[in-house]
Amino acid sequence: MTLSRRKTLALIGGGTIFAASAAAGTFVVTRTPTRALEPWDQAGDYGDPRMRALSYALLAPNPHNRQPWLAQLDGEDSVTIWRDETRDLPVTDPYGRQLTIGMGCFLSLMKMAAAEEGFGVEEVLYPEGEGGPVAVCRFVPGGAEPDPLFAHVMQRRSHKEGFLPQAVGAEADVLRSYANVVTDPGAVAETARIAEAAWRTEASTQEAWEESVDLLRIGKSEINATPDGIDIGGPMMDSLALVGLFTREAASDLENPGTKGAIEDTAAAIAAAPAYVVQTTKGNTRLEQIEAGDRWLRLNLAATGAGLALRPVSQALQEYPEMTAHFDAIHEMYAPDGETVQMIGLLGYGERTPRTPRWPLETRMVTGW
Repeated sequence: MTLSRRKTLALIGGGTIFAASAAAGTFVVTRTPTRALEPWDQAGDYGDPRMRALSYALLAPNPHNRQPWLAQLDGEDSVTIWRDETRDLPVTDPYGRQLTIGMGCFLSLMKMAAAEEGFGVEEVLYPEGEGGPVAVCRFVPGGAEPDPLFAHVMQRRSHKEGFLPQAVGAEADVLRSYANVVTDPGAVAETARIAEAAWRTEASTQEAWEESVDLLRIGKSEINATPDGIDIGGPMMDSLALVGLFTREAASDLENPGTKGAIEDTAAAIAAAPAYVVQTTKGNTRLEQIEAGDRWLRLNLAATGAGLALRPVSQALQEYPEMTAHFDAIHEMYAPDGETVQMIGLLGYGERTPRTPRWPLETRMVTGW
């Protein structure tokens, strides 16, 4: 799901917003889901160095905020990581490619956090094949030096709005180690055309749209209770939900005038992005998807350090029948020799995005798996 789809779905109801706010009266007060944001404040606040590293890792970007990771401490120095398949996205990510990239982001940030304390991480990926854990990792004291990118972890966000009308220039050169940075006007326009068409296809494919609607967390109480998926919060959204003007039923109705208008809002944001980033891998193995996640995490952190805003817009990479034409078009443009395009993102300048809810680390730990 693109970042602005959160805004897209939140805007459903159109002209009823102000009426809803008035009806809610004194209910419109601060509605920050404090409990769902506590993992950001707890990052690094654990006795075991593995837990400290994991507490940062769970802040990594991941598709639909599914947070598909599970971890188990083994012995005195090791941790085993699984992908939680109960959090799969069977319609828009039928082969688990995007979720595996999210696991790559998680592992990368875990290793980066461990390195802050001098721990190297000896990592074995898929030691039992795809049916087993994603990684078995051993923490080695004195095995790594701190990574400068870690300084941006707590400020990193996936952007959620449109971009300011400001060109992206040489300041993006620091990102070129992690992605193809597209600033040429012609290439930006063609990439935007494909990305916008893919967005419209997903927004008009009921099953794909419904997968996102099912993951809505509307208002403070829902977000605190289930701090994953797509958080729709704040005084306005709580007020709309309170008086029945913002519901999942309305969000799922593709003929709803508010839904249609908001789809146009997202399409406009895609079309107006000043630059794009594109990541490819030679093939499309699980190891290459994990590697793409490492680079996506680093790209995010480097963009944060450069004062840039980054948002994923990867509908064209999704592997279901309705998306085939857009998938082929983006690969013809960026992977002419048979590579796989793993991630596409919008790049520019924008207002700071709030923190995204996370499950507490303890809820993602398992024993006796």
